[in-house]
Amino acid sequence: MSGLDRLCIHTITNKPWTFEELLDQYASAGVGGVSIWQNAIEDMGANKAATLLEDYSIQVVSYVRGGFFPGSSEQARSKAIDHNKKMIDEAAAVGAPILVLVCGAEPTQNLVHSRNQIKEGLEAILPHATEAGVKLAIEPLHPMYADTRSAINTMEQANDMAEVFDSEYVGVAVDVYHLWWDPHLEAEIKRCGAKGNLLAYHICDWKYPTEDMLNDRGLMGEGCIPIAEISRWVKEAGFNGFEEVEIFSTKYWSMDQNEFLNKIISSYKELIKT
Repeated sequence: MSGLDRLCIHTITNKPWTFEELLDQYASAGVGGVSIWQNAIEDMGANKAATLLEDYSIQVVSYVRGGFFPGSSEQARSKAIDHNKKMIDEAAAVGAPILVLVCGAEPTQNLVHSRNQIKEGLEAILPHATEAGVKLAIEPLHPMYADTRSAINTMEQANDMAEVFDSEYVGVAVDVYHLWWDPHLEAEIKRCGAKGNLLAYHICDWKYPTEDMLNDRGLMGEGCIPIAEISRWVKEAGFNGFEEVEIFSTKYWSMDQNEFLNKIISSYKELIKT
């Protein structure tokens, strides 16, 4: 793959567009892949979305997002497992080979306990994922989200978790926004690649000063993340899949989305020149 063929955009990036609108625009622009967030197809359902996708040559790269396994009660944890099985079924229905997992955390308990519950949750859904042919990508999140979003905060923790299962259906999603600060990132990316566990690669930038820790992500080249260097590490680790643009931004959601898409494509083209 080359050029925009390797570019994938998450539906959340162009949040104001309907699913059909963004497929039309991505196809017209030559974007190669799309990662589908559940909210983008909630109204139509996975089966109708799958039918719609048949009209486009765009490849479905992943489905987002499962996880959130920890809970203070057995009922909450059981509900999370049922939800993840549903997400796996929806991923299979739209042809997504990967379900991205934001693994979750429970602020009333320590992180080690939450990680043990994440392991138990993965154990519970892995047979369902294997049967459906959907891989589970553990996405480590920045430590600022360790309270409620994820107790998996470094590549080392994600690698440790994935390697417990020794399964082709459990791996890791690398997101530069969450991991660029990690002093062991290069070594852990290489470790992940050597194990065959590197399933997905997400890109955007960390603006400075950032105005919102969730919804102020930047276009590639707009911030301080050494994306080209990290991309090289990912490639050297054997990953040759899509580069997935995932941007949460109140600023960019409020602008004309065609203009925003043009900015995404321009910044991506600049990135792949380096």
